[in-house]
Amino acid sequence: MEPVSVVIITLNEEKNIGRCLDSVVGIADEIIVVDSFSTDNTQNICNEKGVKFIQKEWQGYVNTKNLAVQQAKHNLILSLDADEVLSEELKKSVIKIKSNRDKNGYYVKRLTNYCGQWILHCGWYPDAKLRLWDRTKGSWTGVDIHEGVTLNNGEKSGTLDGDLLHYSYYTIEEHIRQAVKFSAISAESFYKQGKKSGIIHIVFSPFIRFVRDYIFKLGILDGYYGFVICMISAHATFLKYVFLKEKYKNQ
Repeated sequence: MEPVSVVIITLNEEKNIGRCLDSVVGIADEIIVVDSFSTDNTQNICNEKGVKFIQKEWQGYVNTKNLAVQQAKHNLILSLDADEVLSEELKKSVIKIKSNRDKNGYYVKRLTNYCGQWILHCGWYPDAKLRLWDRTKGSWTGVDIHEGVTLNNGEKSGTLDGDLLHYSYYTIEEHIRQAVKFSAISAESFYKQGKKSGIIHIVFSPFIRFVRDYIFKLGILDGYYGFVICMISAHATFLKYVFLKEKYKNQ
């Protein structure tokens, strides 16, 4: 059976990390947590679980995740966020791959829990992510908050059965704070790429985002929280282009 290294990055994840670590018991041959100097109880929880705990300065999502992968002993990598949990069906799928791997990368379907409700629309599901792969055949690429694993040219990928359960936001306030933070990060990435922002982006892009997610991606079927999610996503789009415009004005 092929060994798998589970790799996780953390920063103040005491609320989530224990549940994440418990979900990979029985499938992980090694668990590595790369922590950006948490100030809560994250380290103590990891030490109690017996994982390999490494502290490194934050280098952005892409660089930090690639650094974490480099710490692994095994080439087959399962990369998780601290607020993610493997469903029982997904665990069985990973075990099957360990016994008989026929591809060098596998996507998982991520199902998000928002304030206690599972979100099946809004563009949030199935939200496929490539999380199990041979590290000699691919790596983390992209820009921060839009990063992902990219396989080398010609490498084949598949999709695993089961869901990766994502416990994203416990409160709406938490979602709003994160949306503001990610909007600023996205604006910075756009700025570095030389992308521009104008009144058309600021006025129409949020509206288009809301209609896409709430109507065409059926966010309306997720009820009250579906509406809240789509509104916050539209507002985040608005902030992204406002922040980007301000960067050029300040320059």
